[in-house]
Amino acid sequence: KLDLLSSFQEKLESACSCDCLYWIDSVIPVFFEDIFKNPDQVTRIPYLLAALRDCRRLLLSYDPTPPSTLLEGKKTTGPSKQAAAFVKSFKMEVLGHFEKKIIQPLCREVENDLRLHIHSVVLQQSSLRKVKFKDLRKFFQMRPLKFFDTMVDVKERVTHYLDSTFYNLTTVTLHDWKIYAEMRNLAYEEYGLKMAEVHLPGSSHYSEGLDILEIMRNIHIFVGRYNYNMNTQMFVEQATDQKHLNTISIQHIADSIRTHGTGIMNTAINFTYHFMGRKLDTFSEFLFDDHIKSRLIKDIRWFKENKEKLKNKYPFVRAQKFNRAIRKLGVTKKGETYLDRFRRIITEIGNALGYVRTVRSAGMEYSSNAIKFVPDLEDIAEFSDMVEEQKLASETLEACKNLDNVLKSLTGSFGGNTEYLKILVNIIKPALKKEKFRHLQNFHIIVPPLTFNFVEKMSIQKERISKKSGRGEASFTDDGFALGLAYLLKLLDQDAAFDSLHWFNAVKDFVNEKKAEIAAQKKQRSRANSTDMQHVQLTIKRLSNIRREFELLYYSFTGARIFFSEQESEEEKEEKKKQEGEGEGDKKEEEKKDGADEGGGSGVPAPPAAAPAEAGAIPPPPGAAGNIPPPPGDASLPDLGAIPPPPPGLLPPPPM
Repeated sequence: KLDLLSSFQEKLESACSCDCLYWIDSVIPVFFEDIFKNPDQVTRIPYLLAALRDCRRLLLSYDPTPPSTLLEGKKTTGPSKQAAAFVKSFKMEVLGHFEKKIIQPLCREVENDLRLHIHSVVLQQSSLRKVKFKDLRKFFQMRPLKFFDTMVDVKERVTHYLDSTFYNLTTVTLHDWKIYAEMRNLAYEEYGLKMAEVHLPGSSHYSEGLDILEIMRNIHIFVGRYNYNMNTQMFVEQATDQKHLNTISIQHIADSIRTHGTGIMNTAINFTYHFMGRKLDTFSEFLFDDHIKSRLIKDIRWFKENKEKLKNKYPFVRAQKFNRAIRKLGVTKKGETYLDRFRRIITEIGNALGYVRTVRSAGMEYSSNAIKFVPDLEDIAEFSDMVEEQKLASETLEACKNLDNVLKSLTGSFGGNTEYLKILVNIIKPALKKEKFRHLQNFHIIVPPLTFNFVEKMSIQKERISKKSGRGEASFTDDGFALGLAYLLKLLDQDAAFDSLHWFNAVKDFVNEKKAEIAAQKKQRSRANSTDMQHVQLTIKRLSNIRREFELLYYSFTGARIFFSEQESEEEKEEKKKQEGEGEGDKKEEEKKDGADEGGGSGVPAPPAAAPAEAGAIPPPPGAAGNIPPPPGDASLPDLGAIPPPPPGLLPPPPM
């Protein structure tokens, strides 16, 4: 008993030794595979690895020394090199089986589970989640495992695999960054895996949309192929028969500005200025045409003579007749009239202005993101002054000066004081006041027929959206027309002239009158045929559609006019008050002088004020049509009667 008690530890160790597993190593991968298939038995892994560690004693006991050497009394101390090599080889074999049967399948299962879960939500297909996955969370609840001198952390290995996979796939398709971000969040919620953030740009303007340089160089193509939405500041590609449409938003332009720098903004405005000059040339040509000019002068004279009968409202029927009269002048192969082409010119001008507005908003978006780490924008310290006080190295001083310049540039850009739309008005407006452009003063009278033409076009395009066949253009928004209309009226100082037509009120009255007539006809025809009722319903639907489209146009047009509204600064208000005060003082002095003269004046009456020129007596602009500047193909800025070039300090020349 004493012998047993003194040697029970050695006997217990030899009885419980699992070194026999070394001779049946083919069952080791089977053990791991069985544990992975049954996650409830994950607690077996530490014990299995502990059993495999018993093989170490067996491997270290290997001694390649020949027996003759042992008989001579030469004994080696410590394990031999061959024994250490056996241990290392066995360790690598077991860890290889663990990697192949536990780690790799676990990584694939977790990734598939995350993908199917996200896709089932994005694609709204619940069938993707019907696949039952094993409860793999128990693998991540294990503590790090130790095998010989190596630590194995299952949770860290799977996290590293998912991090590297998601990062590599995000670099390939940057537009999927949001999906992978949601998968990271889901991995933390489901399995407790804390994954690293991928510091990549949120989107790629090269893959998702046009670059600002491409738009700038081909702006004449861009404004013709895209429609502008004023509320979202987004451009949507015109649809013909394609399944997918490209869009350009503020984020795309902001990404381009981040790539090319804020200097690209002024260059983009410069290109837009050149484009506006070419389009205004075409705009002037249309209104200078004899057929159009004579019709407009006739309408202006007619409205002045009958405005009391019309209650100062331009009649809706007159706009319809104008459209029909223009159609008689000719139609293109695509079925477009001259008024359609004129409307397209105004829409392209508005799209160009919308592009300018989007560039400005994108610049502010970029600046706000870049300057968000500055605590106080109103009180930014000069780092270069601090460095000079401390007398630091010249390299540090130069770096601080660069930092100060960057902060000043970002602060100026973030302020948003540059009103690009008003700049485009103030630069071109003085040139259009010359005598040779007097025919442009008839523009306000063509606005009602233009809006009617636009409403008809939008109604047709919106109906085509629901139709699957056909090559016609389909669209749901086109705010470029309203923006271009507001810009041209402001440019020509015809806002008041157009408001005097009360056009939108006339449209509303026309629709109400027609509906009242239809209601009266219904009462008279108590027994109407089904065909008549169908016709009446279609008429009511058409009138409602006209009213809705005109209301949408009115809202867009009113919002666009705000962009060009002039707000007086405090200095201008003070100057006006001073001028008014001086004027009142002069009047008082004149009254005193008149009283002192006691009627001693010459008595000669002042000449009567010149009567305003009649609209019909507007003389034709000097110069023939042959003096019109070169076509849009010319890269130089069109003259347009000496439209001034942009100020050199404000709009730098385009890059080479």
